Amino acid sequence: MDLILKNAHIPQGDRQVLTNILVDNEKIVGFANQIDGIHAKREIDVGGKLVVPGCIDPHTHFMDPGFTHRETFATGGMSAAAGGLTSHIDMPCCSKPSVRSKESFYEKLNPIKEKAYIDYAFWGGMTGEDVREGWLENVWGQVDQGVVAFKVYMTPSVPTFPKVSDAEMLEIFYKVAETGLPVGIHAENFDICNFYTEKYKQEGRLEPELWGVARGTIAEIAAIKLIISFSELTGARAHIVHMTSKAGADLVREAKQRGVNITAETCPQYLTVTGEESLRKFGTFAKVAPPLRDQEDIEAHWQGLADGTIDFVGTDHAPYEIATEKKGPDSDIWNSFPGFPGVEYMIPILVSEGLNKGRLSLSRFVEVTSKNAAIHYGLYPKKGALEIGCDADFTVIDLEREWVIDQEKTYSMAKYSPFHGMKLKGKPVQTIVRGQMVYDDANGGIVGKAGYGEYIPRQNIQRLDRFQKFEDYSDVIKSASVEWEETELVK
Repeated sequence: MDLILKNAHIPQGDRQVLTNILVDNEKIVGFANQIDGIHAKREIDVGGKLVVPGCIDPHTHFMDPGFTHRETFATGGMSAAAGGLTSHIDMPCCSKPSVRSKESFYEKLNPIKEKAYIDYAFWGGMTGEDVREGWLENVWGQVDQGVVAFKVYMTPSVPTFPKVSDAEMLEIFYKVAETGLPVGIHAENFDICNFYTEKYKQEGRLEPELWGVARGTIAEIAAIKLIISFSELTGARAHIVHMTSKAGADLVREAKQRGVNITAETCPQYLTVTGEESLRKFGTFAKVAPPLRDQEDIEAHWQGLADGTIDFVGTDHAPYEIATEKKGPDSDIWNSFPGFPGVEYMIPILVSEGLNKGRLSLSRFVEVTSKNAAIHYGLYPKKGALEIGCDADFTVIDLEREWVIDQEKTYSMAKYSPFHGMKLKGKPVQTIVRGQMVYDDANGGIVGKAGYGEYIPRQNIQRLDRFQKFEDYSDVIKSASVEWEETELVK
C-alpha cells in the first residue's frame, strides 16, 4: 500500500462519513474503518477534515506557451493547487499557436508538460478562419489527441483565435455535432457589444462602469437565444461558458425543460461581486468579458447552481500583466485587457459562500466542483469521484478556517483581484494528486514538483443527466452576503 489517508470525512450524499482511504499505484483501492494490520509507505492524518473528490477547473487560460509574461503553466498550476484544484482544462486560445489542429495541439503540449503541478486536459478550438479556409476537418485530429470539447468566440478574443460570424458558428455546430463532443461558446452578441463600445469611446466616456453598460445583458440574451436555436437545429451539445445573467439562466432553464441539448457554467465572480461597484472600486482590474453583473443576477446564479440549471463552475482564469496590459500609462477601461486570475479562489468561495451558507448542499457542492465537469468532458470516473479504481485525487477542506483574500499572497504572477479583501470561512488546506501531496497549507504551501502533473486525454464520451429541482432557495440566498475587509487596493 502506498498511502493511507486517515480520519477523512467523505461525502455520502449530503452526509459526512468518517473513514480511512487506501491508495495504491495512484488509485483509490479501498475504504476502511479499521486500519490495524494495514501497512503503507506513508500515512497522512487529515484530522477529521472534509475530503472531497479532487476539484476540477474546466475553464482556464494559463497563457503558456507564448504569453508567459502573464502566467506560466508552473505559476498557474501552483496557484490552482493552492486553491484546492487537482485538475484543470486549459482553453485553446491564449497560447501561441492557438490549438486548432493536431499539429498546434502538440506545439502547446510539448513546451508545458514539464511545468505542470496538477493534472490537465485540453479544449480544442474552431474559429471563423477555420470555416472560411476549409479547415473544419481539423476537428478530427484534435479529437484523436483527446481534447474534451471545442471552443468558439462570438466576440473577438486574441488575433490567433478569430471570432465567428453567426453562419460560421452554425457550420461549426454541424461539424462538432459529428464528434459527439460539446461546443463551448463565449455567448455575447458581437454587434451589440461593438456598437455601444464604439459609441461611448467616440463620446470620450471613460467611466469604468460603462464597460458593463456597453456589454449589457441583452448581448448575452441575444447570443444564448441563437445558440439554443443552433443546438436544436444541428443536435450539437451546446455549452454556455461563463454565463452571467438571470435572463441567461432563465433561457437555459427553459431550454433544458424542452429537451434542448444545452449545458451551462458560471464563475465565482458572477456569484459574488457586482459590476458597477467593483468597476468603480478596482477600475480595469475588475474588467472581464462578459462583464460583472448585478445582485439580482448573483442571486439567480446561486439558484441556478442549486436547482440544476447551471451544471458546474469554472474560473475563466485569465491573468494579465499589470504594467502593460491592465494599468499601463495609457490604459483605460476600453483598451485594457479583460480578465483576472481565479484558480486560487474558486473552491474557497464555493465553500464559504455556497456550502457553509446553505446555498449548496454537500452533494451539490461535489457535483459543481468535480463530478459534473468530469462527466461532461469525458474524464469520469478517472476524475471526479471517490470510488475504488479512481485516481487518488483529494481536496482536503477546513470548513472552519476564517481568512481574507489578499491579492499579494498568490502563486499567480498576476497580483490583482476583484476578490481582494473578501472574508471567507472555509479553505482548502491540502491538495493531493494521484496520491501525492502537491499543496500543504501547514507545511509552507506548495510541496509538489513541476512536471508531476500529467496530460489526461478524454477517456470517453458522456453526457450529464438533465434534471431540475424545484426548491426555492431565495430566502437562503437573500439572507447570505459576502463580507469584505477594508484593504489596500492594487497600486
